[in-house]
Amino acid sequence: MANELKTLTDAIKYFSDEQVCIDTVAGMRWPDGPQCPACLMPRERQHWLKTQRRWQCRDCAKQYSVKVNTIFEDSPIRLEKWLTAMWMLANCKNGVSSYEIHRSIGVTQKSAWFMLQRIRLAMKNKSLLKLGNQGGPVEMDETFVGGKLKNMHKSKKPKGTGFSGIAGGAMAKAIVVGMLERGGRVKTEVVMERTHHVLRSLVNKHIHPGATLMTDEWGGYKGVDLTHQIINHAAEYVNGQVHTQGIENFWSLFKRALNGTYISVEPFHLDRYADEQAFRYNNRATKDNPLTDADRFALVLSQISGKRLTYAELTGKVGDPQV
Repeated sequence: MANELKTLTDAIKYFSDEQVCIDTVAGMRWPDGPQCPACLMPRERQHWLKTQRRWQCRDCAKQYSVKVNTIFEDSPIRLEKWLTAMWMLANCKNGVSSYEIHRSIGVTQKSAWFMLQRIRLAMKNKSLLKLGNQGGPVEMDETFVGGKLKNMHKSKKPKGTGFSGIAGGAMAKAIVVGMLERGGRVKTEVVMERTHHVLRSLVNKHIHPGATLMTDEWGGYKGVDLTHQIINHAAEYVNGQVHTQGIENFWSLFKRALNGTYISVEPFHLDRYADEQAFRYNNRATKDNPLTDADRFALVLSQISGKRLTYAELTGKVGDPQV
């Protein structure tokens, strides 16, 4: 039934029943029936406690809900609100702010922000399939993310900016590297620097050795171990099939969400915002793959298991956020 939903209104109506939400999440997690997370006993050994809306294992006697070992774990917020927020984030092209979620589903802004960060974790693509594995071109580029130097407080403005402020402006910004397979997927990574060592390691990690790499004239790409074509942006932006217009288009979408919807993003959290935009881009509707809003929602829901993010981790008070 969930795959037949077409609009946000349909989703809100359908998931207004908490039992429907539980059945939807359980069906996605355990297609063959619930399994005890403690002793891994199959569905035949699980007993449904109707009044508590959770299961109890007949072997180890432990009780567990559908939220255990997912991004929902230990959250007192009802699943109907979680699934509505998930639908919105998966399908709003420019993202959705925590204040909008706060107003739409009736949770505090702080809770909405925490929910969105956990949903972004579920959106992260952990596929080991390299880009350009069919031998096609892969565009690669970097972008700087951060506030304008002229708007920074004097106490936070980096020293040594000179008259133009270019050097300090670059130092004050976070760096995101993007790799785009033409007509296919995009992958992003937040890095500390865009040196030859860093860029070459990303090429070896994410791009198939049989692909053709297309970049601008930045010297950090020199000497990569695959076919490399360069477009000199000082002279032209396109030379036949040699260009980086695809990844530039992705950056425009990414910056539109950051500047228009999220306004201010700390570098500590930037990787999840990049993952969010990459998820929507990789699952956009095309002529060859006409994905619907319900398809994108179902894909996020299928990736919620085994991903736990606590508030202490998210705010840097303990450990590192799960990636």
